[in-house]
Amino acid sequence: MRPPVRRSIACTIASATLALLAPVASQAAPDCSDRSRPLTVEEQRLPRPEPQEVLARSGFDDIGPQFAAALCGVGDLAAAERLISSSGDQVWDRATARAQGRGSGDLPTVDDRPLYWARLSMTTALRQWTPSFSLDESQRDQLLWSLERHSRGQTSVDFQRGKGIKRVLISGFDPFQLDGDIRRSNPSGASALALDGTVLNTESGPVRVEAAMFPVLWKPFEQGMVEQTFLPHVQPGADQVDLFATVSQGRPGQFDIEHWNGRWHTGVDNNNEQRDGVAEIPPGIPTVEPPQEFVPTTQPYAAIVRANTGRFPVFHNTEVTEIPAGGTEPVVRPDGPTPGSAARAGGGGSYLSNEIAYRTTLLRDAVGADLRGGHVHTPVLTFAPDNEDAIVDPVFAQNLQDIVSQVGAIVEVAATARGDETTADVAKTPRDRTGRVPAPSM
Repeated sequence: MRPPVRRSIACTIASATLALLAPVASQAAPDCSDRSRPLTVEEQRLPRPEPQEVLARSGFDDIGPQFAAALCGVGDLAAAERLISSSGDQVWDRATARAQGRGSGDLPTVDDRPLYWARLSMTTALRQWTPSFSLDESQRDQLLWSLERHSRGQTSVDFQRGKGIKRVLISGFDPFQLDGDIRRSNPSGASALALDGTVLNTESGPVRVEAAMFPVLWKPFEQGMVEQTFLPHVQPGADQVDLFATVSQGRPGQFDIEHWNGRWHTGVDNNNEQRDGVAEIPPGIPTVEPPQEFVPTTQPYAAIVRANTGRFPVFHNTEVTEIPAGGTEPVVRPDGPTPGSAARAGGGGSYLSNEIAYRTTLLRDAVGADLRGGHVHTPVLTFAPDNEDAIVDPVFAQNLQDIVSQVGAIVEVAATARGDETTADVAKTPRDRTGRVPAPSM
């Protein structure tokens, strides 16, 4: 992957964030919070030592307190909406600037955890805010929704216009399974931060990459967060991309290019909410009727598998789990679904990684878009075997950097592969059959 050209605006991110809140921060910080208001499970993890260490060592520990103080100076709903959208944009830009080498602290520059915990410090402040004006719960929910979308880069996807510039939209995820190990990072989110707003100068011309982050939560998906982000850039028109790639963390030691995305979803999310059923498309979103049980990738998987993209092997995964037509029990199919079957897992499982892939590829088909798109699973990001409590170590830092670099190389291959390199005989495509992660892949 070649060194990217970065956005010039990003170098002013940190100062812009401080300038917004400086009048409040220069005085004794006011307190307009009601700490009896309930928090989400995610937010309740924030006071633990590990998140606080991540924030302190990245320099992001000022974000939550300054945002909370700024809320105290807001006098009406319109002002709140402006503060929240601008603050969300600024924390996203500050995180991408840090991931691209323009930040502070001694954590790896591409670490995604500072943004995750800083965002939760902001949602905590907003959830417990007691404004000086009347604010009902539906209005507060709308403000929280705006903060989520702006602080995840979902509202700032902006491609350069220019002849010969290919456009790529990628997405990543938050850390997850934090009750098992609260130190966890997600290399897909780190990749999104590292690549957002960059230009890859390839032999076939420049490739502009924009990125967005998504929560490991069922409700935002059910409310249409994925489709709201991708639809403007998937549907035919001036803003259509050449490639979209949803990215998440998968199984140990390898990348997987997932061929099939399934309609069924199951598992426990970051707020400990459970789902078991089919993914429903929200009203008003283009979809395919009747609903497709499995939706295929249109990524150039053969070219990606053949390319030397980095340290980790890359496999084309065609496996699914289905209930065959007329059957009652799930069956694993190594080479994809059979006619009339019901999905129980795509190649990437049945958790939110599979769900974002299902929703985006279904959206592609619903709007009749002829473009490349699908899902990439990264290797699991691990600490050193003897590290039981440190939030970072040399093994973690090297693995994170190598995965992020390889995601960039895969994106470059996917965006620039020739038309005759985009498909291959599935039966002859290398793929792994062992070592699947027992926990949900993300």
